[in-house]
Amino acid sequence: MSDDVHQLTELQIALLRVLWDRGQATVAEICEVLRPERGLALTTVATLMSRLEKRGVVTHDVRARQYVYRALVTEPEVQRSMVQELTAQLFDGDVTALVSHLLTGREISPGDVDRLKSLLDAHARKTTRGSHDH
Repeated sequence: MSDDVHQLTELQIALLRVLWDRGQATVAEICEVLRPERGLALTTVATLMSRLEKRGVVTHDVRARQYVYRALVTEPEVQRSMVQELTAQLFDGDVTALVSHLLTGREISPGDVDRLKSLLDAHARKTTRGSHDH
């Protein structure tokens, strides 16, 4: 994965989402998917895809004289990278401060609280189990 994946813009992520959803797509197909909300020109999407390729985020094959792009990074990889960067920049790397901010910044349903507790319990079990293995 490219080191600068965390610096993707919202538009670049939108382009990648098309590839993640479809597996692969041409510039024209990406434009068609994004047209209702964005109305991007073919040349704009082609330029953006070329830049993403130079960064190692996507690659292409040529079929019927068209570039068919596919992502070289997964959505979870991008999420992890961007959240790590956000945590480092805004919370000085303190994950607890990030989680505290998320919990106080919005209404959390009781079901979501239960899910969070389950995730924390599972993480604690995994961490404890991993420390005994060494």
